[in-house]
Amino acid sequence: MSTNTLPGGSFTMAKDLTVGRMGYGAMQLAGPHVFGPPADRDEAIAVLREAVKLGINHIDTSDFYGPFITNQIIKEALYPYPPELHIVTKVGVIRDDQGRWNQALAPDQLRQAIYDNLEHLGLEILDVVNLRIGDSEGSSPRSVAEPFTVLAQIQQEGLIRHLGVSNVNADQIAEAQSIAPVVCVQNMYNLAHRSDDQLIDSLKAQGIAYVPFFPLGGFSPLQSDILDLVAKRLDASPMAVALAWLLKRSPNILLIPGTSSVAHLRDNFSAANLDIPEQEMERLNSIGR
Repeated sequence: MSTNTLPGGSFTMAKDLTVGRMGYGAMQLAGPHVFGPPADRDEAIAVLREAVKLGINHIDTSDFYGPFITNQIIKEALYPYPPELHIVTKVGVIRDDQGRWNQALAPDQLRQAIYDNLEHLGLEILDVVNLRIGDSEGSSPRSVAEPFTVLAQIQQEGLIRHLGVSNVNADQIAEAQSIAPVVCVQNMYNLAHRSDDQLIDSLKAQGIAYVPFFPLGGFSPLQSDILDLVAKRLDASPMAVALAWLLKRSPNILLIPGTSSVAHLRDNFSAANLDIPEQEMERLNSIGR
């Protein structure tokens, strides 16, 4: 697949890793609250196969989605994987029997998480592993040195190609970079949640990808009269416009919108070909001010 035809254009995260800017986030393939099996496993498999058919070559996942279930579905749907497909995963959390999200940053927990991701995805090496530090609300004030050093050691052992960080602030990114190269940062960001504006620009200058999670607002979808108005003018859905805004916001932004529906996947994908005029961009920019 030519990088010229990757959806939304392409971004080179590392010399051996170029991905389309329109990717897919697999979190919603698990059951309610990202816990347990999906209501319709066949539809989940169909979504993944349709994503690859559309040209998406960047799938974001984690073994703590389900737990384990999302990765098992990815393997069932796509293994053996197309050579151009890149799967990015996360570690740093473990789920208990009630589905709670508990931090898991001890060396033995991180190492086991890598082994589990490799097993459930059917891989011998992981393309990118993000270390999750904070929670869905943002970063937490702690050092990343110990857990990131563990991942850097596992990288040296040949089980990980590249490293990223998630739910972090600028100081934590710099701390991680003092240990090993960081190819991507995954934080919460969307039209209405713009606290990382300065960070995105800083990462752009460094050639580092910024991957916003909850690009459509998360479990409470974006609601805005301005967004609805612009979408009507562009004859597109509000969610497609919100994604297209992110693609235009900065060239280092990579999208991983999630869905468990083939129809919603196709609508999200339409953002890759949606051009937003500057006047409408200004209107959309006002949402987060």
